[in-house]
Amino acid sequence: MNLLKPNYLRNCFPLKLRQLSSVNPVKQLIEKNQQESQITSAPALTDTFGRHHSYLRISLTEKCNLRCTYCMPAEGVKLQPKDNMLTNEEIFYLAKIFVKNGVRKIRLTGGEPTVRRDIVEIVENLSKIPDLENVGITTNGLVLTRMLVPLQRAGLDAINISLDTLKSSKYEQITRRKGWERVIAGIDLAIQLGYKPKVNCVLMKNFNDDEICDFVEFTRDREVDVRFIEYMPFSGNKWHTDKLVSFKSALDVIKEKYPDFQALPNGPNDTSKAFGVPNFKGQIGFITSMTEHFCGSCNRLRLTADGNLKVCLFGNTEISLRDAIRANSSDDDMEALISAAVKRKKKQHAEKPWNYQMPITPLSHAFLKSSSNFIQTYRFYSTSNHLTHIDLEGKAKMVDVTAKSPSDRVALATATVYVGPKISKLINENSLKKGDVLSIAQLAGIVAAKKTSDLIPLCHNIPLSSVGIQCKLDLKNHSVEIISQVKCSGKTGVEMEALTGVAVAALTVYDMCKAVSHSIVVKNIRLLEKTGGKNDFRNGDGPFEGKIAAKPSNNDNSDEIFHPIHI
Repeated sequence: MNLLKPNYLRNCFPLKLRQLSSVNPVKQLIEKNQQESQITSAPALTDTFGRHHSYLRISLTEKCNLRCTYCMPAEGVKLQPKDNMLTNEEIFYLAKIFVKNGVRKIRLTGGEPTVRRDIVEIVENLSKIPDLENVGITTNGLVLTRMLVPLQRAGLDAINISLDTLKSSKYEQITRRKGWERVIAGIDLAIQLGYKPKVNCVLMKNFNDDEICDFVEFTRDREVDVRFIEYMPFSGNKWHTDKLVSFKSALDVIKEKYPDFQALPNGPNDTSKAFGVPNFKGQIGFITSMTEHFCGSCNRLRLTADGNLKVCLFGNTEISLRDAIRANSSDDDMEALISAAVKRKKKQHAEKPWNYQMPITPLSHAFLKSSSNFIQTYRFYSTSNHLTHIDLEGKAKMVDVTAKSPSDRVALATATVYVGPKISKLINENSLKKGDVLSIAQLAGIVAAKKTSDLIPLCHNIPLSSVGIQCKLDLKNHSVEIISQVKCSGKTGVEMEALTGVAVAALTVYDMCKAVSHSIVVKNIRLLEKTGGKNDFRNGDGPFEGKIAAKPSNNDNSDEIFHPIHI
């Protein structure tokens, strides 16, 4: 079989590597990139389903002074080292970035946020951020009688208090601590100070489902918003529903005693369905996370105490903003990372997660096997008269661009990372331990493109006007497709910046996934297009400062064979 026939080469390499007479794959890829870039041009905190995220929850600590049975074991949990936690300066820095991009409400959570000795200072500093309209806190209420007045003076706008029972004995049973009376006193103090506190109650079958009407009665003379939260029965990798009390069953219980219990108006992004009894000062809400999700209007993001961004409470995707800060990423890089995470937010979490089973894809894939006995090697020669980075004595030099005229330069490059079925499944599920592979690879590529002159010795230090990296998972081919677009206005091109961006993004994919498998292939790193210079170039069209010609070599050295390299 003659392996040098064009038809054989067409079958050996992907369509995107070939230029057919009827289709220009490079043009198709560029057009696809331009179309997709219209999506990414949306505001940073708007996802692909048009949801704008204006609400950020920041966890200040992993510590808590209670041991609620559905939250943590009696002995507590192993805490991360202090160095892993966000510093106050990092919290304020990230808060400012989120507010700059449209967040208008921040809620401080934990753990238990009031165990932080500097909680008043944190509230005060956040409340001074321009354009931030609301600073709230979610607390178990144990220290409110002591802390609420200074918190109010610092600028606290809203308060949520967790309370699962109106009986002191049950409170001690579920929290493994005393303090029910202090929580009730904290709620009453909040009302006296002008707050309308939200009281969060997790309904659990055979524990507090007999108190549903007691909580309704609690709203008769208190201006509070009691919110019944459906128990989220997640344990390990299985869903347990034996404790779940659904919204409809709770509603039936209430209407049996209060027939005039009626629905109230809700805001556009409210997670709670509001109800009330006529002439009662307070109201009741239902947060139906399990039976009637509210994903379509979700405007919430979460920042963990160790600096990970979660775009969905039910998702296991976390992107470390802490690591990006400590890597000295610029504001633009941080916004790009946050935006990439938001734009990968799914339409909704599993509609019936307790019945949901992830399909298992067989771990099977084929590799192209070749024998050196049948493949003739190629060397590639430039038809230009000389190499521009070599002087007459053969020594390396940087090209002098003084005489060149500035122009708008654009370059596009691409790379492919074959990861295999198992890893592609994990990437799609966002289940890899290191986090969101595609978002982190995107950020790494952007940073690398901006540092090209530090990495490639003879490259000019060019002020770039734009760096765009897109990483797409190709489930059909079990690969990650990476494309970069770099722009500048200057005297030399930016193809090296585009190539560096995709190369480092590809290596980052490898680094994120290597714990699962080392059979990862980085391939097809190539320039797609460059424009704005003396000679424009499009892959397959030429010319490019001297055409590239392929000539057969008689050297049988197997190192000369062109094939994807396993890292």
